[in-house]
Amino acid sequence: MKPPLAGIKIADFSRVLAGPYATMLLADLGAQVVKIERPGIGDDTRGWGPPFDKNATSTYFLSVNRNKEGLTLDLSKESDQRKAQELISGCDVVVENFGSGGMEKFNLGYLKLVAANPKLIYCSITGFGASDLAASLPGYDLLVQGMSGLMSITGSDSDNPTKVGVALVDVITGLHAVVGILAALRARDEQGIGQKVELNLLSSTLSALVNQASAYICAGVVPKAMGNAHPSIAPYQVFSASDKKFIVAVGNDHQFVKFAGQIAPELLSEKKFTTNQLRVENQAELTKHLSAVFTQNTAHHWINTLRKVNIPAGAINDIKEAFDLAQTLGLEPVVEIDGSKSVANPISFSKTPVQYRSAPPKLQE
Repeated sequence: MKPPLAGIKIADFSRVLAGPYATMLLADLGAQVVKIERPGIGDDTRGWGPPFDKNATSTYFLSVNRNKEGLTLDLSKESDQRKAQELISGCDVVVENFGSGGMEKFNLGYLKLVAANPKLIYCSITGFGASDLAASLPGYDLLVQGMSGLMSITGSDSDNPTKVGVALVDVITGLHAVVGILAALRARDEQGIGQKVELNLLSSTLSALVNQASAYICAGVVPKAMGNAHPSIAPYQVFSASDKKFIVAVGNDHQFVKFAGQIAPELLSEKKFTTNQLRVENQAELTKHLSAVFTQNTAHHWINTLRKVNIPAGAINDIKEAFDLAQTLGLEPVVEIDGSKSVANPISFSKTPVQYRSAPPKLQE
């Protein structure tokens, strides 16, 4: 059967990660995506390396650009601006991250384009929004990780703010962009209207802070970094066994009774550990007690012991081990397209499957 977005055409003017990730996911769902790049230079990520694959292509670029066609345009030239306008006139969606007012410089702003194509969905991704002040701030993932508060709750403690090990802000924004575009396409189907969809890295990250953001806006609590512990659940953290570290995730009081029965039965007679709220209030003491127990045997022993009574526990894998696990579980995490490897789309459809049509385009292709 046809994929869900078959027949949808997207002009992708975005660069680096948030926008390209969004358009790749839409392309996986069947949309025709034309990626517009600068002649001779292309997307910045083409030069981001090492590592490079066997064809000397940046693995960063490969990660977010499959299933796309390529087109190079020099948007400083009126002739190429007209080519872009002609392309967009036949498209359903435009995605761009040129910054506030960036596309207007090339006669490709929303008002101009929607006047010619009223049903156009125009998705604009910025770092901090469209205000004059926002326009002066550079929208880089690392900066937003810091400025959003994300780094303040990541790391060993409040003295060591730490970035997440992947450009998570861009990924989260890209996912929100997909949701916005799909919702706008649905509204167009129902009401016959196009519209502008705006996202920014800061707002997307604040939304993704979920319970930590809610702690502040609802209770006035400013969360701090706690290493691998949890601010509202205990024990829900990393422990050290005799050989290496592993994870324990006890999510409720019923689980704790089973957990303690296997690991430290003496804890069951302690009133200060009988409820999750009390365990959180006495987390330091609980952690000290459990840490002393866990160092007496291996991580493999403790993980198997806990799994026998259905208590969540697991290893801390590196990336290779994570892919090996996914393969072992039958998830088929890697796909090969025209000799290029890519991480499989995580969405599975029973009737309209994801498609892998082409590897990321070469520049000028």
